[in-house]
Amino acid sequence: MMIQINNLVKKFDDFTALDGVNMNVEKGAVYGLVGPNGAGKSTLIRHITGVMRQDAGEVFIDGEPVYENARIKGQMAYIPDDMFYFLQSDTINMMHYYKGMYPNFDEKQFYRMQEFFPSIDVKRNIRKLSKGMQKQVAFWLALCCKPKLIVLDEPVDGLDPVMRRQIWSIMLDDVAVNNTTVVVSSHNLRELEDVCDHVGILNNGKIMIERSLTELQGNISKIQIACPYGMPKIPQDFKVLHMSNIGRVYTVIVRGEPDAVVKAITDGKDSPQVVDVLPLTLEEIFIYEMGGEDYEVKDIIY
Repeated sequence: MMIQINNLVKKFDDFTALDGVNMNVEKGAVYGLVGPNGAGKSTLIRHITGVMRQDAGEVFIDGEPVYENARIKGQMAYIPDDMFYFLQSDTINMMHYYKGMYPNFDEKQFYRMQEFFPSIDVKRNIRKLSKGMQKQVAFWLALCCKPKLIVLDEPVDGLDPVMRRQIWSIMLDDVAVNNTTVVVSSHNLRELEDVCDHVGILNNGKIMIERSLTELQGNISKIQIACPYGMPKIPQDFKVLHMSNIGRVYTVIVRGEPDAVVKAITDGKDSPQVVDVLPLTLEEIFIYEMGGEDYEVKDIIY
């Protein structure tokens, strides 16, 4: 297990930011951390990166406590939403700085990867680059650290669509080749759907749901039904979370495995003319999985 968090608590005066968080991230996983503003994502990330000391609970990275653990931090790269670079530093200066900080920094890889970032003038002051270019430098340097764990906070804000795709392609290739673990905090569920294999929803200082995407997508079905006799009855074994229709074409969101739901619908005496299983987006899964919770799902998604 790359990350194991047990009953993590963090308070700021009378405010409880993290209230017994439990979180598990396997080695080589790409884990998406989502939640509304104020859910505690940034505070949780600061504990994962060892910046903050917890008031209670445990935070283990690769089996060791992370706080004040220089060896573990040397195997971790962090890209925040707002990056920091030294005032007069260019990309080459920062490369040498990272090389002195990270024992596994690969200078040869740094120069090999330069072709992926052709718009970056490595001799120009980084603070004079655009936000998107600064993000490119951050990814470039982070990957050259050869980390076991990469932690990303709203990582691709400011990048154009082409560069976003390239960054994720490079990142996922690193995951595949080096078994790197990635934790990414983002509000963009559509993007997480393309890159993550596990997702955790944080709200009110707790992880409410932690599942693989395969589990999420296998538990809810979106079925489109064309039936001249009206909507066929769905057995009580399957909970209908949502239903809409346009004329005689019905769309239902049902809790249950798709094949089992289709079989239950088509086995009835008023068998529909057409039954199609439609793909569910991660956004739709969260809406209907979390719709009954005591918070606004729209705050997680948008």
